[in-house]
Amino acid sequence: MSSIAVVSRDEDAPHPRPEPASAPRARRQRPLRLRVHSLLRWLHIYTSMVSLLVVLFFAATGVTLNHPAWLAAERTDEISGTLPATWKTPKGIDWLVVAEHLRAAHGVHGTVADRREDDREGSLTFRAPGYSADAFIHVRDGSYKLTVSYQGAVGVLNDLHRGRDAGGAWAWLIDVSGVFLVFLSLTGLGLLFYLRKVRLKALLVMAGGATVVVVLAKLVG
Repeated sequence: MSSIAVVSRDEDAPHPRPEPASAPRARRQRPLRLRVHSLLRWLHIYTSMVSLLVVLFFAATGVTLNHPAWLAAERTDEISGTLPATWKTPKGIDWLVVAEHLRAAHGVHGTVADRREDDREGSLTFRAPGYSADAFIHVRDGSYKLTVSYQGAVGVLNDLHRGRDAGGAWAWLIDVSGVFLVFLSLTGLGLLFYLRKVRLKALLVMAGGATVVVVLAKLVG
């Protein structure tokens, strides 16, 4: 009788592990020159996006600032009135009462830029971009004359360009904008050195433009 050999398989025996696929080659680190180029391009693109509106604003208002005759909407109003009974104290004019009265009665706005008082007259000045209000008070009876000047939208934009009477927050914005524009210019100049085909021509044009600016500055100086 032929015997049949039975081969038993041990379920607990460890299975052979498949051969690991060949690991991909480690990426070579990019040369420093290419990494600097990528960083400059990234900084230039996103800095320009952040400062886009700032550049447009100061470019446009630079033109209007150079043409003050465009302030065609300038208007001046003359107003007269009398201050309330509490406008004066034994120590002199109560400037807070005067300012609040002018704001409530005539819509005066802006920050108080100057105030003055003597035995005959007191004056109070309000300033805001494209706006001014000057009040002259007769100390004897509390009557006053108020002169309000409006320079229109162009005047407002021009004063914002110069940072005149716009407050500390706007002055801070101008400083930050200046830093952004300097950074934008430097990163653009750095990118230029990676453009071999136009690098020399672009540098010559830049030198020519700088020469024109210096010559004009000498002429007007």
